[in-house]
Amino acid sequence: MATESSYDNVPRLVDHLFRHETGKLVAVLTRIFGPHHLELAEDVVQDTLLEAINVWNYKGIPEHPIPWLYKVAKNKALNIVNREKYKREYATAAAHLLKSEWTANAALETLFSESEIRDDQLRMMFTCCHPAISGDSQVALTLKTLCGFSLSEIARAFLTTEENINKRLVRARQKIREEKISFEVPQPEHLEDRLDAVLQTIYLLFNEGYNASTGPYLIRYELCAEAIRLTEIISVSSSIVDKSKVFACLALMYLNASRFSARQNAQGEIVTMAEQDRSQWDKLLMAKGFAYLDPAATNKNISVYHILAAISAYHCSAANFASTDWNSILLLYDKLSELDRSPLVALNRAIALSKVSGPETAIAELEKLKDLSPLKSYHLYYSTLGEFYMQAGRFTEAKNALTTAIALSQLPAEQELLRKRLEICNQNGA
Repeated sequence: MATESSYDNVPRLVDHLFRHETGKLVAVLTRIFGPHHLELAEDVVQDTLLEAINVWNYKGIPEHPIPWLYKVAKNKALNIVNREKYKREYATAAAHLLKSEWTANAALETLFSESEIRDDQLRMMFTCCHPAISGDSQVALTLKTLCGFSLSEIARAFLTTEENINKRLVRARQKIREEKISFEVPQPEHLEDRLDAVLQTIYLLFNEGYNASTGPYLIRYELCAEAIRLTEIISVSSSIVDKSKVFACLALMYLNASRFSARQNAQGEIVTMAEQDRSQWDKLLMAKGFAYLDPAATNKNISVYHILAAISAYHCSAANFASTDWNSILLLYDKLSELDRSPLVALNRAIALSKVSGPETAIAELEKLKDLSPLKSYHLYYSTLGEFYMQAGRFTEAKNALTTAIALSQLPAEQELLRKRLEICNQNGA
C-alpha cells in the first residue's frame, strides 16, 4: 500500500490524503462546531484540501503533509469560531474553549490528538446513524462524511442515481438540525440498532474497495483498509459491551482481504477463484480473520456478518477449488436468505446452488430475479447468468447475457474478462 512519500505529484497525494484524513477531520470539526453545522465542517475540510493543492503546487509537497493539513484545518476552525462567535452559536464545550485566547491552543492540541480523533470518529458514526434518520440516508451520510465517498460511488453502492443520493444527504442533514441530534455514542439501551447501521455502512465501504464499481482498478485497497480501521475503532470501544457482530464483521473483512493478491495477475487481468494460486493468499490476514471468529461466537445471536464470515472461512480453508464444501456454503446461504432477502444475496446463493445442483437449476433461480429493479442494471447479474448458460452449453443465450454485462460494467478488467468469455461463446457457434 502506498505511503505519502511514494506519491510523486500533488493531485495523487491529495487524493490519497482525502481518502485517509477527510473522515478524521470532519469528525473533530463536527465536535467543535456541533452536528447541526455538519456542512460547515465539511466545507472547512474541502477548503483545507484546496489550499494544499494550491500551496503544494507552488512551494512543493511538505516533508510531513498530514501534520500540515491538520495545522491548516486547526487555524481555519479557530478563525471561524473567533470571527463568528457573536453571529453563530456553537453549543459545544470545545468551541467555548476556542473562544478564549488563553485556552484555544491547548484545546486545539487536545482535540486533534490521536485518541480524541478516534473517539470523535466513533461519535460521528453513531451521529450519522441516529434512528431519526432513515436507514438509507444513514448509510449515505456516513459514507459521505466519514469515509470520503463521492456521490457517484455512493450511488453505485446503492444501485441508484446521484440525484437520489443527494436528496438523501440533504434530508439527513436537515433531520440532524431539526432533531438537534447530539454528537455522542448512544446509551446502552439504544446502542444495538445504531450499531447495525454503522456496521452496514462500514461493510458497504469494504465492498466498494473489494470490487470497485468505477475507475481503473478492480480492488481499491485503501477503502478496504479504512473499513477495517473503522471497525477496529468500534472493537476497542468500552462503550460497546456485546461486540460479537463487530468481531464477525472483522473476521469477514480479514478473510476476504487475505485473497486480494491472487485476484489479478501481473497484467492486471482478473483471476477467478477457481484459477487462483492459493499460495498467494495472505496467511497473516487469514489468521487474523480466523482469530476473530472465536470472539464473534460469544453469544447465540447470529448476524449477517457471522454467516458471511463462515462462508468466507470455507473458501479460505479449502486446499483447492475442487475441494470447496459447496453443500455447507449453500446451507449458509439458505440461512442468510432468512435474514437478508435482498436480490444480491439471492444472486450469490445461485452461484453456490450451481455447484451443488447444476447450472440449469441456478438459471431457473436467476430467471425469477430478472424483473427486480436493482438487478436490471447490475452487470454481475448478467455475467453470472452468462456463466451459467455457458456451463449448460446454451451459448447463444450466454452471448446475449455477457454482451449486456459488458455494456453495464464500469471496470476495464471486468470488461476484458467478459470479452474472453464472449469469445468462447463465439467459438462455440453462438
